[in-house]
Amino acid sequence: MTSFDSAKLVKGKGIAEAVSFGSRRQVTIIEKGVWESVMKSLNSDLPPFTRRANLMVKGIELKETRGQILMIGRCRIQIEGETKPCASMDEKLSGLREALKPNWNGGVFGSVLDDGEISIGDDVFWDN
Repeated sequence: MTSFDSAKLVKGKGIAEAVSFGSRRQVTIIEKGVWESVMKSLNSDLPPFTRRANLMVKGIELKETRGQILMIGRCRIQIEGETKPCASMDEKLSGLREALKPNWNGGVFGSVLDDGEISIGDDVFWDN
């Protein structure tokens, strides 16, 4: 995977040029703090892109947020559910799949509700 400083979101499709563009799981999101905690528990320092999520956020909890609207910059993403880790996680690091299973540690997936550009450093918050 490749890291980018910004991304173009397309309503109803996902992130432009992403493998998941147009799929049911338009955007996948993980929490920075959760990733760091999982890596610490496994005595590893694998980079976050190992999880293969599209976006990483910090300062916001994703656990049990199905149906909520996440704002990133000026774009809204509706959280559709939990992203369950697959067997390929253990190919990267033994025990990673199990470490990502509880408490939505594997992150969430959602649908893009607005066209727009998001960038590293954009505000991230729940739209009430």
